[in-house]
Amino acid sequence: MPIDPNVPALGPNVPSRGNAFSHGLALLAMRLTGWHFEGALPDRAKFVLIVAPHTSNWDFLVGVMAMFALGIRGTFLGKHTLFRWPLGIVMRWLGGVPVDRSAANDVVRQTVAYFETRDQMLLALSPEGTRKKLPAWRTGFYHVARGAGVPIVPVAFDFPNRRITIFPEFHTTGDQAADFAALGANFDARMAMRPANY
Repeated sequence: MPIDPNVPALGPNVPSRGNAFSHGLALLAMRLTGWHFEGALPDRAKFVLIVAPHTSNWDFLVGVMAMFALGIRGTFLGKHTLFRWPLGIVMRWLGGVPVDRSAANDVVRQTVAYFETRDQMLLALSPEGTRKKLPAWRTGFYHVARGAGVPIVPVAFDFPNRRITIFPEFHTTGDQAADFAALGANFDARMAMRPANY
């Protein structure tokens, strides 16, 4: 019998969505695939949630399953090409916001402004921003968190152990190198679906 997902309860301030059916379906999917949770989300109305390692398309499916199992309303940024019809309907329903990375605009500033216009917002991002191997994380998520004055909640997808670990919230200090080192210590290539890509 797969490990019970041990879904942590949400506090009243966390953006939420779903119903008994969507929660039950996601919980069943987790039990059948053996995934389970460790840790819990902070009871906050606004924060940036970073998920790593991101090395495969399976990460997105695990993320959607986790989102509905937890009952959270997440917002995520995606390539604008993913929002074309008919896939765009599903992506927006899931909480996606299209981003044109080739456009000459400040995505960080726009995202911070988006935080300021909403009473609740859980922004879920991959610090890598791609499934390909990079020498270092991208910095956008960090600048969004600092600009919006919200904490960062690190979440690891550990594929070998089928574990979704929610780490304690992290408050940026302005020392980017030190903060990245502290955040990065939560993750390891061995957690990834494709370790060579992390």
